[in-house]
Formats: sequence, structure tokens, C-alpha cells
Amino acid sequence: MTEHDDRQILRQLFDAALAVAQPERCVQHFLPEPTAGRTLVIGAGKASAAMAQALEQHWVGEISGLVVTRYGYAVPCTHIEIVEAAHPVPDAAGEQAAQHMLDMVQGLTADDQVIVLISGGGSALLPLPADGLTLADKQHISQALLRSGASIQEMNIVRRHLSAIKGGRLAAACYPARVVNLLISDVPGDDLPAIASGPTVGDPSTCAEALAVLARYDIEVPALVQEGLAQGRLESVKPDDPRLHNVTTHLVAAPQVALEAAAQAARTAGITPLILGDSLEGEARELGKVMAGITRQVSTFGQPIAPPCVLLSGGETTVTVRGNGVGGRNVEFLLSLAVALQGMSGVTALAADTDGVDGMAEVAGALIDEHTLTRARALSIDPQAALDTNNGHGFFAALNDALITGPTLTNVNDFRAILIR
Repeated sequence: MTEHDDRQILRQLFDAALAVAQPERCVQHFLPEPTAGRTLVIGAGKASAAMAQALEQHWVGEISGLVVTRYGYAVPCTHIEIVEAAHPVPDAAGEQAAQHMLDMVQGLTADDQVIVLISGGGSALLPLPADGLTLADKQHISQALLRSGASIQEMNIVRRHLSAIKGGRLAAACYPARVVNLLISDVPGDDLPAIASGPTVGDPSTCAEALAVLARYDIEVPALVQEGLAQGRLESVKPDDPRLHNVTTHLVAAPQVALEAAAQAARTAGITPLILGDSLEGEARELGKVMAGITRQVSTFGQPIAPPCVLLSGGETTVTVRGNGVGGRNVEFLLSLAVALQGMSGVTALAADTDGVDGMAEVAGALIDEHTLTRARALSIDPQAALDTNNGHGFFAALNDALITGPTLTNVNDFRAILIR
């Protein structure tokens, strides 16, 4: 086997993970029956338009609605309006769509039902600010959180308390209609309130926790919002709220399912897979060092698995941006892994975001092999300097090792695979 062959195998594993999480394959199995009243479809996320299209293909009866997806992620629908907006930093299109969605669910009855299509990215795509906050404020806070190194759970605690639609508020607005949530998980542990900041599920977190996150990362908010959080006026809708008693939630795709599909593809290729977890977190560069240590143990001692094998993992790491790069947790992980391995023979790795966008760049991720550092130095590129400045995207673009997929129309978090011969 050559490095080219191993790169091809890794891409096949990634494609298998994407395929099993495509809305056209998973949404149809969770559709509710029509009701006596109206069926309204709403939603948000990078996969929401594809989810709406899959729903339309299998629905019998009348439907209408609105979903918001990222620019470039729209697909044609007949009865459900598709709006595109900005991600990860929100824009006015998302704000207007969120307000329209909130208006649409007013006045529903107990005979009506609302099917909610939610996937990762929905939080930024529904940026309707809480009282005392403007869209510009939310943009500033979003950018600060993205650069701070805060975990996705911490970011979403803040987002749920600074929103007029998230943190269960959208589900409460649908009352007394039946609400059926169809969710594609992109968060560690499939934590429901963290998926798109939980617009249609109860939120157990508190204003005090949101304040603590803002203080921890030294993020400023307007005085009126600070006061609202301190006094509890911006509290989210809690899981025991009676307006949520008619809400049913289904996970239609999740990171673990994607990893299992990749594992099966590895077996087909004659390689033994080992799934290390679907919810690995922490700083991307630190996880890179840890995975380098595991890789050395496998290569040297055949523990906890003997080569040829592939180490699979998912989850969502963070990047604290301190340099002049744009971050990107998958490229930072890979660059850290490559630096730690120092060209170890027989190791090839891929890391990518399953939505096709790693951080602020229109790049899914990248690949490395035992020659990555040598090729970089031949181009007068210092791998450690690139890591120190959070410039993983620039590093892999220069080597022509960036993985560019375009919109994948799904989102089941990050995918990491280390192939060891």
C-alpha cells in the first residue's frame, strides 16, 4: 500500500460517515402521521434544507413552512420556503427569518402540529436577539466566543440566554400545537439543548451559568443584558414547563452512527477499526498530542490494537486563536498531530468537519502522512510556527492537502481517522 492508497481509504471512510447521515436516508423513518389540523414545518441548520426536501418527498398531505440554512446549502423545495443566512457569524437575513418563523407559529391550536427540522449551525442561523440586545451585539459576542476557546456547550449556554427564540422559546410559542423535533446531532454526547441552542427543547441551564461563561472568557455584553442575566429576566424555558408537554424529540442522525459506518467501511477495506469516542473535546492541539501518544503505542507495541488499524473519533474540540491564522479545529488538530509524530512511518490521518466547513474557512479539513513535515520544510514552511499562529488552513493549503467538499448537506460533528500500518 502507498500513502496515496491510504489517503484514498481514509476518504472512503469519511464518505461513508457522511452518507449514513444524509437526510434523504434518515428523515423518512421518523415522520409523524398527519393530524386533523395544519402541519407546519420549521427549522434551521446546515442540513435543514436537505431535511425539508426529504420530508417533502415522503409526506402525504398538505404542508407549509420555513427553514433557514447556511448560504450555499439550500436545495429546492416545493411547499417549504428555504431561506439562506450567514454562519458562523449571524446576519440580518437570519434575524429576519427567525422573526418570521416566530410569527408563523402564533395562533396554532391543539389540532395542529409543527415538525421541527434542526441540525448544527441552527444557532447562528436564528439570531433573534433578546430584549436589550442588537444583531450587532450578537455578532460581536459570537465572534468573541469563537475565538475564546470556549466549548460548544459553553457557547450555547450563552446563546440560549441571549435569544428571543432559542432555549425552548420557539417550542413554547407553538403551544398548544403538537411539536415533533427531528434533530441531526452535531454536539458531544448528543446534548439536546446544545443542538442549535435548543429552540424547541427545554433548557436546564441558567442565567447565572451564562454570566459565568461570559466572565470566564472576559466577554463584554451591553449593560442592560448584563443586568437582565443577573436578575434572571432572560431565563430560558425549562424542561418542566407545561408548554413543552406536547413535544416529542427524535435523533435522526448522530456522530456515533457516522463513526460506526466508517468502521464498517474500514473492515471492508481489510483494516481493523477502533472507535475511541464520539464526544472528544478540549483544545484541538492538545488532543493532537494525546492522539499522537496513542498512535505511537499502537505502532510500537500493538496496544490497544495491532496494525493495520484505524483509530476513529468524533466530537468537537476548540481553538483559542492567539495568532494571525483563522483557527479551524480539524486543521489545528492535524497540524499538532503531525508535529508530535515527527514523520512517524506508516501513519496517515484525516480530520474534517462533516458539514464541510472547518471554523471560518470554506474547507472541511485536511490530511497528513509521514512526509507532511518534510514537504512543508522543502517549501520553507515552519510547521511549529504555523501551529503557534493558528494557521493550519494556510499550512495545508500550501501543501495542497486541504480537504474541500463543498456543502455536504449534513452535520454530525467532527470526524477524525488515523490509519496505522
